[in-house]
Amino acid sequence: MNHLKTFALLAVMTALFMGIGYLIGGASGMAIALAVAAGMNVFSYWNADKIVLKMYRAQPVDETHPNAVVRAYVADVKQMAQDAGLPLPNITIIPNDQPNAFATGRNPQNAAVAATTGLLDMLTREEIRGVMAHELAHVKNRDTLTMTVTATVAGAIAMLANFALFFGGNDRERPGGMIGTIALMLLAPMAAGLVQMAISRAREYEADRVGAEIANDPQALASALQKIEAYARGAVNAPAERNPATAHMFIINPLNGKGADNLFSTHPATGNRVRALMELGAKMGMGGRPTAAFVAPAPSASSVRGTSVPTTDDAPPRGPWG
Repeated sequence: MNHLKTFALLAVMTALFMGIGYLIGGASGMAIALAVAAGMNVFSYWNADKIVLKMYRAQPVDETHPNAVVRAYVADVKQMAQDAGLPLPNITIIPNDQPNAFATGRNPQNAAVAATTGLLDMLTREEIRGVMAHELAHVKNRDTLTMTVTATVAGAIAMLANFALFFGGNDRERPGGMIGTIALMLLAPMAAGLVQMAISRAREYEADRVGAEIANDPQALASALQKIEAYARGAVNAPAERNPATAHMFIINPLNGKGADNLFSTHPATGNRVRALMELGAKMGMGGRPTAAFVAPAPSASSVRGTSVPTTDDAPPRGPWG
């Protein structure tokens, strides 16, 4: 079913691509856009995960890593993947101070999970387990193909729409003319974004539920979501800001946060997700933990040292990553 949804999504985005091509160059522009879209769809199916991992400078890690936190992260992902009946994913870390994580790959056999150094630095081991169980849930639910391909194609649509104004913008013989070009510049990225948002919010709730079951600790994931939300607002994710089409892939929106479920939010409101997880915990017979909003403290230096992972260019070294 998810493959069918992916192909339907690609069809919609290809239609958007062709519409942009038509307004830029008429019938010939539409034909060129169709050829480009077809090639891009094939390329994205096989390589979108590699593009996203390279975009965020993700680095593979294993049990031999010199940092104990990273070794624990690797061990927990391996153990939970085995418990969930999944092939072992490629386990990576991203040198970024913002706490966040995502999963990618066209199927469970070719999946990868990525956690930022900020996530490993700021969360407890139980909370990191909860977050990565959520990402493994995306792999188990086969969400990663749709999410990754959407990021690649939506980004290309937004970029092509921005080109529309500069190619033939004053050609009155071109279909739509200047008004059509300007309208397309605004509407095409918005349409692609709406598709992203529609696929993302429902998937996040389901991944929360399945991830909580994989880790057998919905409360740890609820606590992690609150911490990530609080910390992420104070740490800029520069690669995500440059590539907003990938925002829906992360467990928490890496861009400016939204306070409620609405049409223009790539993620459900964190408070709604926390409540759902606490209700799940109650059904599983777990005692409730406080659910008051977490307030991120000022960052402090850690005594853990010795990793080979570089820090981001946008913030000074801190924690075990300095």
